[in-house]
Amino acid sequence: MAKTKELSKDVRDKIVDLHKAGMGYKTIAKQLGEKVTTVRLFANGRNTKELPRPGAPCKISPRGVAMIMRTVRNQPRTTREDLVNDLKAAGTIVTKKTIGNTVRREGLKSCSARKVPLLKKAHIHARLKFANEHLNDSEDNWVKVLWPDETKMELFGINSTRRVWRRRNAAYDPKNIIPTVKHGGGNIMLWGCFSAKGTGQLHRIKGTMDGAMYRHILGENLLPSARALKVGRGWVFQHDNDPKHTAKATKEWLKKKHIKVLEWPSQSPDLNPIENLWRQLKVRVAKHQPRNLNDLEKICKEEWDKIPPEMCANLVANYKKRLTSVMANKGFATKY
Repeated sequence: MAKTKELSKDVRDKIVDLHKAGMGYKTIAKQLGEKVTTVRLFANGRNTKELPRPGAPCKISPRGVAMIMRTVRNQPRTTREDLVNDLKAAGTIVTKKTIGNTVRREGLKSCSARKVPLLKKAHIHARLKFANEHLNDSEDNWVKVLWPDETKMELFGINSTRRVWRRRNAAYDPKNIIPTVKHGGGNIMLWGCFSAKGTGQLHRIKGTMDGAMYRHILGENLLPSARALKVGRGWVFQHDNDPKHTAKATKEWLKKKHIKVLEWPSQSPDLNPIENLWRQLKVRVAKHQPRNLNDLEKICKEEWDKIPPEMCANLVANYKKRLTSVMANKGFATKY
């Protein structure tokens, strides 16, 4: 039988107070999210005191726990082995398992650190400036924006991390494995764009893209996409600060075509909602298991066109949340 979670003294005291105020067991249970039987047990006040319990006492003193939590809060990358050594220097001998149990009991768990672009002070300042300047922009302003980007699609990309349901000792059953090849089986680079009205054209980039190729891609795909999506007059083009994008010739090309460009903070993929669509595309493509790069390109274009306009509209409608998150995180990277 699994162990039940012990109620804290605060919760037990709340039960007593609410019961004294005339509240019934069911009402108290619903308000505190506890079982009715639990509420009934503590409501009369006889069981609110800490009772002696069986088992070995905790090896780490409250002071030791406080030291551990202070360390991991200030330095989240601290390992269990580091904490074992810190306690050993203080005269307490424990195992890494004990350290792990202690930290989990305090509400923390070990997770993979998220990888995000390096942000220097100038980047953080620019991100905050962008968020402040556009926080109160109406949704109509974002509807006029055309969001582009490039992405890499690997032949065996998302498939390499898929999970399977299997029994013990069946890890190498052919049904439970993901075949791999060196270098991911090859990849293709794609350029795409979208607006609140849907996805634009998707273009495969062949070779190394320079400024001239980038301008050719814009000419062949950006303007037709803007017309097809009916973004209307006064639409705004967003692209990041890659040297190809900020080159003098590119700026002149955009000016000649009367395309207004949104000023953009560097190192800010979390502010570009097309990243969400790239993820959606990769999930969709992985289900098809393309056999070669040409097959991969074909499936990418088919699935890109199938992305519902409602998804695009929702990303744009919630854009203010991204700006709020940047400000709340003081300019650092956000969950987006």
